[in-house]
Amino acid sequence: MFQRAAVLVVSCGTVLVGCGPDPKSENQEILSNLIEAGFAADDLLVVDEAVYVERDAHVSLEASREMLQPGEGSAEHYRTTNLVGTSVTKICINPTSTFNSYSQLSQGLDLAIQNYNALALRIFFARGPTTGCTANISMQTTTGVGGSAGFPSGGLPYGTIRIGTGLQSYSLDMNEHVITHEIGHTLGLRHSDYYSQVGCGVNEGTAGVGAIHIPGTPTTFTVGGSIMNSCTPSNPTGEFTSSDITALNYLY
Repeated sequence: MFQRAAVLVVSCGTVLVGCGPDPKSENQEILSNLIEAGFAADDLLVVDEAVYVERDAHVSLEASREMLQPGEGSAEHYRTTNLVGTSVTKICINPTSTFNSYSQLSQGLDLAIQNYNALALRIFFARGPTTGCTANISMQTTTGVGGSAGFPSGGLPYGTIRIGTGLQSYSLDMNEHVITHEIGHTLGLRHSDYYSQVGCGVNEGTAGVGAIHIPGTPTTFTVGGSIMNSCTPSNPTGEFTSSDITALNYLY
């Protein structure tokens, strides 16, 4: 199994001060909100003054507060209580010049966008810069071979995806898989095996209202059963499985 690398984020800057509210106090509230929402404490990670769950999904203060609001559902696909609102119809993914300089990452992004647009959802994705965007996602690079994103907040998809430049050395299918996976997080999809990551050796624990089962999808983990599994197989196809398609069509 191809395990995602530990996340790395850059905040306001290592030498800057006074660039916003005290991140430590905000993080304390975020952690408290996530635990109250049902996330296991050992599933939460603070890296460079940012809070992550499931090792690659950043949670903002606003998003953590939204997770405490009543939501539908019960407890193979699970979503957060935060989804992209109906006012969002065209999401533009805007790669940085550095991202574009890596051919495998750049082509992987094109294929990931094609994956979503082929489903004819109410949300259409476009590679920026372009016009007519009702929401934007910045596609950036980081170190390693993993990726990181976050969950929707305020009806908008999470605004930043970071992809490890080490993926340049992997197949195009691998790049397509990782980028498609991270886009899924920005739409509110959790890891489909959040409760039992056998392949990665990590159990993220139950997540209460933060892990709502999507009707019509399996409730048990299957290796290779979803592009939203926490670990990437060694030879992925980069394509959605039938349960991925069911989940996305149900939500969007």
